[in-house]
Amino acid sequence: MTPPDVLCIGSVLWDIIGRAPATLRVGSDVPGRITRLPGGVAMNIAMTLRRFGMTPGLLTAIGRDAEGDDLVADAARRGMITDHIYRSDDLPTDRYMAVEGANGLIAAIADAHSLEAAGDKILRPLVDGRLGSAANPWAGPIALDGNLTTALLSEIAASPLFAAADLRVAPASPGKAERLLALLAHPRATIYVNLEEAGLLMHTRFDTALTAACALHERGAHRVLVTDGGRPVAEAGPDGTNEATPPAVLVTRVTGAGDTFMAAHIAAEITGAPPQQALRDALRAAADYVSGDIA
Repeated sequence: MTPPDVLCIGSVLWDIIGRAPATLRVGSDVPGRITRLPGGVAMNIAMTLRRFGMTPGLLTAIGRDAEGDDLVADAARRGMITDHIYRSDDLPTDRYMAVEGANGLIAAIADAHSLEAAGDKILRPLVDGRLGSAANPWAGPIALDGNLTTALLSEIAASPLFAAADLRVAPASPGKAERLLALLAHPRATIYVNLEEAGLLMHTRFDTALTAACALHERGAHRVLVTDGGRPVAEAGPDGTNEATPPAVLVTRVTGAGDTFMAAHIAAEITGAPPQQALRDALRAAADYVSGDIA
């Protein structure tokens, strides 16, 4: 079995996305396109890592139903390591549904209850020696998403299983941002949030990504990156601060943009890019994604 370069822990599900070229409001009924694609934060990150030549391994919960079989097969075809996925006999495969218009994301619902119900069962390969153990923990990069429960994220924050990892953490959505508080002070964690999520973590509002990143770092975050749509992104950590401005592009989709940025940043750093270059590479990848230049 090929060993993974990166572990992606969290939601792997089906994205059901409705997109319309019109500006939408409450009650809009317009023609458009509805697609079903593999998604979830962990899956989105893994797909981007594959585009950069990495071999990600998935740690998640997927049901033993037809949708789950299709999802695992799709991930394997894309070159991801699926051998360590927890397959549940009594939990259905999770789903995410979103509606997007010319004015951005209108609404979304994440049905990730199976991942939450599976709990620490998804971490068994890190315990039993397949990918690590308490005595010999996984020492590579881990992309971790906030779809896990607050209790499990708190357990991870204190667990020796993650003591040697290069831990990269992102919330699943603004509504789940505060779940990351348990990991904020982890000495090996890099936190990826947008401006709204940074404000939720600090119970305030920020005008710029730089002020948000600095505030989170001062609060105890080892390293943090804050995005703000088309405005400058900022990084704050033990080596100081960095800023970069996203390329100007025509936005045709938004779901998965933050995950693409995070994955591209991880890939750039793994391949040795310096901080400023890693930010630029990640912003370019995210711009290509939201403009539709990457399928």
